[in-house]
Amino acid sequence: MMRAVSGHPSMQRAAPKPDDMLCFAVYAAAHAFTRAYRPLLAPHGLTYPQYLVLLLLWAEDGRTVGEIGLPLFLDSGTLTPLLRRLESAGLVRRSRDGDDERQVRIRLTADGRALRAKLKGVPDAIGRAVGLPGGELAAVTETVRRLGGTLRSKGAAEASGAPATAGRAGPRRRPRAGAPG
Repeated sequence: MMRAVSGHPSMQRAAPKPDDMLCFAVYAAAHAFTRAYRPLLAPHGLTYPQYLVLLLLWAEDGRTVGEIGLPLFLDSGTLTPLLRRLESAGLVRRSRDGDDERQVRIRLTADGRALRAKLKGVPDAIGRAVGLPGGELAAVTETVRRLGGTLRSKGAAEASGAPATAGRAGPRRRPRAGAPG
């Protein structure tokens, strides 16, 4: 919410306070979620982004790096070191795809599969920490999901009213998980 500067002849708008901005509320909530996950994941040597990768692999093992990065909005430059750390911890194995040597497939190890049972209570613990009734939580989740989709589809230039540039060189970078919006 923008406030007018009182007493100024032109009544220029003052810069908004972070607490009045949706993007800051989402950013602050993302940090709060990370802090809530930390005590649940740290005893297992995991970070929140690593946990997200494991969730995808528990749902479908043997994904390529791209198949992991796409739903998590992580580029390979962010994902590769994260996957190396998971491999060093003995939770995943990286290998070249037999049909396409350019692709790297990520597969869970026995330890990686076993970790699923140890972390099965994490979603419920986070749900309790959020403190919203199920219906309200689902509605907020859907609203935030739509918001992200709209921002990704329109891009920052269109949202700001700036003209979109034609023929943009290079691939569009996607934000890191937990990056401010």
